[in-house]
Amino acid sequence: QVQPVESGGGVVQAGESLRLSCTLSGNISPLNAAAWYRQAAGRQRELVATINSGSKTNYADSVKGRFTISRDNAANMVYLQMNNLKPEDTAVYYCTVGSFMGTTYYPSARWGQGTQVTVSS
Repeated sequence: QVQPVESGGGVVQAGESLRLSCTLSGNISPLNAAAWYRQAAGRQRELVATINSGSKTNYADSVKGRFTISRDNAANMVYLQMNNLKPEDTAVYYCTVGSFMGTTYYPSARWGQGTQVTVSS
C-alpha cells in the first residue's frame, strides 16, 4: 500500500503563500488519483483538491483560484501550492492517493500524519 508523508506546513500571515509536499512510498501506480484534504479544529475533514491520472484537477469552492494541486509521477510527489492564504485556511492538511468512480474520489485506507497550516490575520 502507498504511504503518504506530508510536509511544508507552517505559520504564515494572511495573504502569504505556502507549498505543501507529499512524498508517496510503496507500490505507486501512475494511474492513481491523489487529493489533499484538510481538517480544522472541531470541524469535519474537507476535500480540498483532487488530481486524476491525467492531471485533471478539481477544487473546493473555498480554495478555487488560490490553491493549485500538481503531481510529479517520476518523483512520486504530490504538491499543493496555496496562495493568498486566509485565516479560515488554518487546518491540518492531509494527502491521499485513491481513485475516481465517476466524479467521486475515494481515498485509499492509508493516511499520513498531516501537516499543520496556521494563518494569522
